[in-house]
Amino acid sequence: MTAGTGPETAPKTGPAPRTGPAPGAGPAPGPVPAPGARADAVPVPGGHPAPDGDVAGARGDGGSRGAIRVLLADDEALVRAGVRAILAADPGIEVVAEAADGRAAVEAARAHRPDVALLDIRMPGLDGLAACEELARVAPETAVAMLTTFSEDAYVARALGGGATGFLLKSGDPYELLAGVRAVAGGGAFLSPAVARYVITRLGGERLARGAAARARTDALTPREREVLALVGAGLSNAEIGRRLHLVEGTVKGYVSAVLDRLGVGNRVQAAIVAHEAGLVAEPDPGTA
Repeated sequence: MTAGTGPETAPKTGPAPRTGPAPGAGPAPGPVPAPGARADAVPVPGGHPAPDGDVAGARGDGGSRGAIRVLLADDEALVRAGVRAILAADPGIEVVAEAADGRAAVEAARAHRPDVALLDIRMPGLDGLAACEELARVAPETAVAMLTTFSEDAYVARALGGGATGFLLKSGDPYELLAGVRAVAGGGAFLSPAVARYVITRLGGERLARGAAARARTDALTPREREVLALVGAGLSNAEIGRRLHLVEGTVKGYVSAVLDRLGVGNRVQAAIVAHEAGLVAEPDPGTA
């Protein structure tokens, strides 16, 4: 994640000269609590105050400068603990808030403005699907990835339409969880390999017919647009696509927008499905999935 480029306070370099405070300067700020933080929010074990000058919950730096800030929502405390432990293994990822239901997740997203929200699909009250749709309205800067199991197949289509850009299996490889968080935080899409195959075979209807239709749609793209679409289908972020194709990130964004428009899809996950159906993305080796 790239830190913001707006004006910043100069870093502290030691005790100030004893010549009096700078004109208009106030007392040095101490740690500031997250704006709008809920008193009943689920605490994050090992949480720590933000460094001086940082606001806990502010998008970008947070408690760990440059870390990807994650909101974790699942009604099962053991699942949250397991996912939190996996994420903690990556120093570039920080869990800044947790929630046990969808409504608390939406409120935590408002307060902490995380880069990524990991949402369980089945939660009491407001479920993960409704929370995903609500986050698209109130926190569009937060990327949403669903924590799923195969028993939740009936909900995949709704989550796609609701704006989720990642699907991660609770029982999957821990590497997939870390890679998925990084992909969606970077503006990409990520489907666990098993979920990707499921989406294509089960939600695709008649696979051959959909494959032919997808190829007809992608045939209308330019060669470069097909290259970009294939890499979107592989789950790469704009920055990763730029490095792969030797393009600046702004140019990649333009290509992605054009591809979404020409395919008539609303987000990168839907475009990724078209890419898979059209055969633009190599299927993973079953022995390594």
